[in-house]
Amino acid sequence: MENQTNDAENVNMHEEMRRAFALLSGKWKLEIMWLLNQRIYRFGELRKAIDGITQHMLTAQLRELENDGLITRTVFAEVPPRVEYEMTAKARALGPTMEALTQWWNEYGKSVPVKPSARGRKPKAQ
Repeated sequence: MENQTNDAENVNMHEEMRRAFALLSGKWKLEIMWLLNQRIYRFGELRKAIDGITQHMLTAQLRELENDGLITRTVFAEVPPRVEYEMTAKARALGPTMEALTQWWNEYGKSVPVKPSARGRKPKAQ
């Protein structure tokens, strides 16, 4: 990719895209965002929905996504406390990108080799 600079604003698009990719980089962030694009989740629901993620890693990834303004965390004053996570409007704007990825996967996903997961906690045997 060429380092494109918009002279009107003196913006290096290569660097800007690097920043954009960093928002969603990491093993779990895209999967978390995919789930939250479907509906609001509680912490325990997310942990159960993502095979192999540890509690520590889920907490860290959720904090980063919240700090980047992509998700909101709502704590309800109940006993025990209830915490819900949902996408912000900024993150919902990524919807067309997620739809394009879904369309791409439907067309080419079967040609992608399955790789065994070697990281994270092992799913419990049923």
